[in-house]
Amino acid sequence: MSAESLHASATELLTDWQPEERADRSLREAMLAFLGSAPRGCLREHAPGHITASAIVFSHDRSDVLLTLHPRVGRWIQLGGHCEPGDETVADAALREATEESGIADLRLTPGLYGAQAHPITCSLGLPTRHLDLLFELVAPPEAVPVRSAESTDLRWWPVAGLPPGADVALRE
Repeated sequence: MSAESLHASATELLTDWQPEERADRSLREAMLAFLGSAPRGCLREHAPGHITASAIVFSHDRSDVLLTLHPRVGRWIQLGGHCEPGDETVADAALREATEESGIADLRLTPGLYGAQAHPITCSLGLPTRHLDLLFELVAPPEAVPVRSAESTDLRWWPVAGLPPGADVALRE
């Protein structure tokens, strides 16, 4: 992993992303400004905040979405996490995290950015920080069976039209 390759991939993804919603356009500009001032902003060590990689994992027919009941957050959210050694791009990090957290091999990554979110959180640094989350769409193979990892309290498929109460997932319509 290099801070430079992750930074370049995040910048390129955000530059190419053209969201329709005004709030998303504003978040996009804020994230690009953050990256312009934080050359190491894709690394967990950047305590004021850092880019993270999330995966919206859909079933093969896109009728269901795989969510984790996150132990630290206490809500159903998408899979994902920090960029790690070996991740050349933020998309690589999202695919790695989704594979590790779901136990599903052969997830297919849809090119481009699916969306973005920002979350105040106390993450593994043990300090309050902000996750600037780049979201990617992944599609599971038919008959994929998720296997919960140690990073999750629970893991299951939810109908796109029937997410659990309090779920914090940015699904596009």
